[in-house]
Amino acid sequence: MILTYLMILGLSNFTLAQDKLYPNEELFFETQKEESIWKEAQSNPLNLFTAVHAKEIHEQKWNELVEELDQKKTKTKSEYNFLRHIFQKSHQSLLKTYVKHSTFNDMLQEGKFDCVSGSATLGMLLDRYGYDYSIVETDYHVFIVVNVEEETIILESTLPIGGMITRPSDVQAYLDSYKPVEFAQLSSLTQRLGNPEIDLSDHAIFRKVSLTQLAGLQYYNDAITHFNEQSFGLASKQLSKAMILYDSERIKNLRELAIEQAYKVYGYDVK
Repeated sequence: MILTYLMILGLSNFTLAQDKLYPNEELFFETQKEESIWKEAQSNPLNLFTAVHAKEIHEQKWNELVEELDQKKTKTKSEYNFLRHIFQKSHQSLLKTYVKHSTFNDMLQEGKFDCVSGSATLGMLLDRYGYDYSIVETDYHVFIVVNVEEETIILESTLPIGGMITRPSDVQAYLDSYKPVEFAQLSSLTQRLGNPEIDLSDHAIFRKVSLTQLAGLQYYNDAITHFNEQSFGLASKQLSKAMILYDSERIKNLRELAIEQAYKVYGYDVK
């Protein structure tokens, strides 16, 4: 691979991550379903991705896709061909319409997805079937690199047609387009991952993340929506959960900024 990725282990127990919170800070949950996921079922990445705006969770299409793929797996000897089948069937069943600011639950219910929920879908399926893969976080985008049958393949979830990039020169060109620049710094903390309107010339972040950390980035995305709506208190609460899942510098910095702005607006500390 072009770069050596930094691997940070996902949490396996909520209580082990309490040190990410400020003293006396309590997590805020929008729904009882979200709270139950965090307290009882967070060891399953699927649950973590459904936690954001968790009300009624529609898992039927997910279960149907997994059942179909399980059956197909028993009949397919080529890992390469099955990978293509995963990519195509995921778009046919779940990843139907790219909509920025959509969540994993939007995808399950309406087929709306972005690069985070799309990569989460593909990542969980690749994990299930034992592929050697990496989820790559960049400044404003997430994609997947798969090593299969001695080839490196890119899975670009936001492109149903042409999003499985296999030609070596095209793979190299794709990776080069996100290759970080030395000493570059992330220019904006308030731009979501997967926003097509941003300046893609920023190249500060290029690293491997786990499924748990990707779930943290979904909370980060949601917090940015609240921040840009000047709901700074709610943004800081979402970022506290994001920090537990993914202790990254940009999540930490945005949380500090949200708390600072909340103090200016409300006149008291929201920590």
